[in-house]
Amino acid sequence: MRLPSGVVTVLAVVLNSGVGLAASPPTPQATATPPRLPPGVSATLWRLAVPKGSEPTPERVALGEKLFREKRLSVDNTVACMTCHEPELGFTDGKPLSEGVKQQKVTRNSPTVLNALFNATQFWDGRAGTLEDQAKLPILNPREMGMPDPDTVVKKVRGIPEYVTDFQKVFGREPNFDDLAVAIAAFERMQFSGDARFDKFIMGDAKALTASEKNGWALFNGKARCNSCHAGNAVSPLFSDQKFHNVGVAAHKQDFVTLARKGVQVVRTGDEKQIDELALNSEFSELGRFLVTKQENDVGSFKTPTLRNVGITGPYMHDGSLTTLWDVMDHYNKGGVANPFLDGGMQRLGLTEPEIDDLVAFLFTLTDTKFDKLNKEQLAKQRARKNTRPERDNAIALGKKGNLGDLAPNPDLSVKNPADLGIYGDVTPVTTTQQR
Repeated sequence: MRLPSGVVTVLAVVLNSGVGLAASPPTPQATATPPRLPPGVSATLWRLAVPKGSEPTPERVALGEKLFREKRLSVDNTVACMTCHEPELGFTDGKPLSEGVKQQKVTRNSPTVLNALFNATQFWDGRAGTLEDQAKLPILNPREMGMPDPDTVVKKVRGIPEYVTDFQKVFGREPNFDDLAVAIAAFERMQFSGDARFDKFIMGDAKALTASEKNGWALFNGKARCNSCHAGNAVSPLFSDQKFHNVGVAAHKQDFVTLARKGVQVVRTGDEKQIDELALNSEFSELGRFLVTKQENDVGSFKTPTLRNVGITGPYMHDGSLTTLWDVMDHYNKGGVANPFLDGGMQRLGLTEPEIDDLVAFLFTLTDTKFDKLNKEQLAKQRARKNTRPERDNAIALGKKGNLGDLAPNPDLSVKNPADLGIYGDVTPVTTTQQR
């Protein structure tokens, strides 16, 4: 069997062995790995992502799942972690903005928990450094689970006999807030995803993608420049650069200059509780990463999300303002929305309608096969909205108005297809005969 366009044996080897992962941020290595990993997740990457001592033992995972589903962790017993991260919906809630206790809406869209263990930071603005820290903050946020402080959480959990028994069995002591977070994080570290049709394609199944989807993969790596922030390779299997960018989404609503000036006066650097509440409860939410760093170049910047399972984890962007992947492509095609802090990489793309269709088709191949049914349903729903395109501006995208730079290179695919370049840019595909 010949390897399909874009497939190199080197990539297959790296994905399974972990070779080439030294470029990842240094973290303590764990000593254990899960018994089974999907093709798109290497054991080495998993080891690097799990700090030593935080390995998800079966007992911790079971308790963590129980706590993840536990509504009694909220002030009025109505909201659990799962409320905003439903496993059946790809660990999201399918809403533009999530809702917490007393049906209060927050100002951010719920990102997926799938593969969150590989994130360099947690939340859209990176305000938490670990899954354990991430697990604590929603419990204490007034608009999410609403508990007033850790002591109140611990007192409530200790009042539930089954949890007193569970914590004694798992941790050898009474419930405490740190162990509660450790258990939830252990459950989340087992929610990895990397068994999509794309993974089958990249591992050598030429028939895994259609012609349209393959062309979308070529555009992704070429004219559309998606790989600038969403490169998919062995070092970055999440299709995210883990960095923060102002792509112009928040500019729809805010005068960033005025807001940033006000933010400098209000935000207390390092005050985790204040930053968490400002991120979800106030006008300052749209400042994004700036809330964490107070650096001007972070105004309106949000983390590049993973594209794994993107077909089922909409609506899109940090504020859930883009309903379909066609809307997302329209936003990038016109170069985002101009503002003083727009990322320098944002420019018009000049994509045609058939090219946008092929890109969307490719993005739906990144959904794990266990969500096949939901993926097909979501594709049908999004396709039905294809003629409703609030972000579409072909005049800007095609350079007929505005001044958003020249188009990215549009290579002759019959001569050189970007999807053939491999993970290092110069690897020649190896045939099955050569492998022998």
